[in-house]
Amino acid sequence: MKELSRRDFLKGALAGTAAAALTTVTGVSAFAEEKGIYTPGTYSASAKGIGSDVTVTMTFDANSITDVAIDVSGETPGIGAAIGEQMQEAILAAQGADIDAVTGASITSDAIRQAAAACIEQASGQAVTLTEREESVGDWLGEAPEIAESDITEELETEVLVVGCGTGGWIAGMTAAEEGAKVLIVEKADAPTKIKEDIGAINSKLQLEAFKEFPEFEIDKIEALQEIVRYASGYVDSDLVKTWINNSGELVDWLTNILEGTGHWFMQLEGGIGDQEHPERDKAYATGHSPHPVEGKPDDVTLNTDMQAFIEERGGEIRCNTCLVKLDVDVAAGRVTGIIAQDTTDGHYIRIKASKGTIMATGGYASNTEMMLALQPQTMKMKINVPMGSKSDGAGIKAMLWAGGQMDPCHASMMFNRCSCLPTETAGYKTNGKWFWFGEQPFLKVNLNGKRFCNESGPYEFMLHSMYMQPFHTYCDIFDANNKQYCEQFEEVGCCRLFPFDNGAISNRGYDACWKEMTEGENSHLELGYLQKADTLEELAEKLNIPADEFVKTVERYNELCAKGVDEDYGKSVHRMTPVDTAPFYGIRTGAWHLTTLDGCRINTNMQVIREDGTPIEGLWATGDCTGGFFANNYPNLFTGLACGRTMTFGRRAAKMVVNGEA
Repeated sequence: MKELSRRDFLKGALAGTAAAALTTVTGVSAFAEEKGIYTPGTYSASAKGIGSDVTVTMTFDANSITDVAIDVSGETPGIGAAIGEQMQEAILAAQGADIDAVTGASITSDAIRQAAAACIEQASGQAVTLTEREESVGDWLGEAPEIAESDITEELETEVLVVGCGTGGWIAGMTAAEEGAKVLIVEKADAPTKIKEDIGAINSKLQLEAFKEFPEFEIDKIEALQEIVRYASGYVDSDLVKTWINNSGELVDWLTNILEGTGHWFMQLEGGIGDQEHPERDKAYATGHSPHPVEGKPDDVTLNTDMQAFIEERGGEIRCNTCLVKLDVDVAAGRVTGIIAQDTTDGHYIRIKASKGTIMATGGYASNTEMMLALQPQTMKMKINVPMGSKSDGAGIKAMLWAGGQMDPCHASMMFNRCSCLPTETAGYKTNGKWFWFGEQPFLKVNLNGKRFCNESGPYEFMLHSMYMQPFHTYCDIFDANNKQYCEQFEEVGCCRLFPFDNGAISNRGYDACWKEMTEGENSHLELGYLQKADTLEELAEKLNIPADEFVKTVERYNELCAKGVDEDYGKSVHRMTPVDTAPFYGIRTGAWHLTTLDGCRINTNMQVIREDGTPIEGLWATGDCTGGFFANNYPNLFTGLACGRTMTFGRRAAKMVVNGEA
């Protein structure tokens, strides 16, 4: 097999794909007829999909493609991972790579097309470029699928059914099992998802203890409510927000007792709210809690294994490779009785009955391109495609809508300025880039015309929304040799902090590891050409493909303001006004990392899914990113762990309501 490495393929693509518009090998000359179009053999190439490298292997005789094998096993289950056979047939039928994308899986489709084109280039010795295709929004909801009773070959019964084993599903399942119910959790992937580990809460025992030494950490509940409502411009259910505020501390205390009781973990409050001597425009809240491994924890023990043991010791069960098809509804009774699911290993259909209730914890729709283009086109223009992020496809949201639920009126996402692209590229969901954790640091940021354009310090999405108003929805992060000193000086909060918190808690990532990832080794940002390093500002501008004159003028103005100690242009706090004056200088093109969507079906404070008229759908509860009413417009990330804390708190409350009728 002749193999083209991913790195060589991407280099070739960059060299010849600025316009991406040649045609597949056609128009065979008489000489080619005699000699053959292809050099017979088997060739392989890879391209980046939404969650993995997609590999295409093609076999050729002298004049045709005779076989195609496509490996999409690392792509989203039920979406990208399900289109390999369909795309294989299309390539063979077309005898080329310029084929239609599969609706709802366009990123994986494009990766297959690119890798197939690279195989053809190897076999033919000719350049192959693909037709640029416009995405079609279409009817993203569609109709609930009809499954014949004769096709349902397995039936299961439980008391509490949890659909989705992720951050919310874990907590719902653990709570229901602890409350004494028979619990079944189904998960479409071949293993449960890891929980998010920044858990937002107010008035946990850890916080109450910390207030004694750090009274500035204390949070006024009404202030917190008003702040979250303000972030959403009022497009929230204030009673839902109050439900998180009033119950999140108990959730963290309960989970802390469980995890620390295993002897494998300890919980810490991420105690930091920024520099109080020089307050920021946007207030931060010390709400984050994270579990950390104790020294000597066995390597094969994870949060997942400990939580699974908790469920199974109480008679609960987790079944993977079980994909939701639709909710099972007793129309006459007006009640959801369970789900129709499909086994992803052999395709057979399953009816699962839940006598007490069904809890949806299926996540959002971040990996469903059709839904994203229809509901959040602006997000798609800001994001850069990297494997890290939600694999959720909106199946749970659609199932609840088919059953009579109502959708949030405003759509929102959780985005971080933690993705980078090459200096020849700009942001957008078709751009494959590299994860860039360092991007959250509030260094100088300039647009592609070399100009500063906003206060770089604030909620992650404020920066990204300001970026959206700039050319090509892309900007450049600029910093110099003193960046480590400045990162500590910034006193960042939440998951982007690179140094221990004020109370000594461990940060999610440390500076040294982050810098090493960026600058050392063949897969570093520097080696791959994402991060640019230069001895002069003019050289850096040239490497970033931005105007040098305007860029130098911008840096000089910024350095002047740093020396004054006052940001006269955009009002950034003085402790974050750090000059760019010491070589070597660094720059990188930055866009959005799209973690997850935050809008879904509306729920009430009992976690029941509600109809347009506000009445609950009997038998149906939900938590997490498949639910609505809590976020709109953006994510208030200065409440560290708010989304995760909301999901866990509501998952625990939903389980108690299903089992006991009260929380």
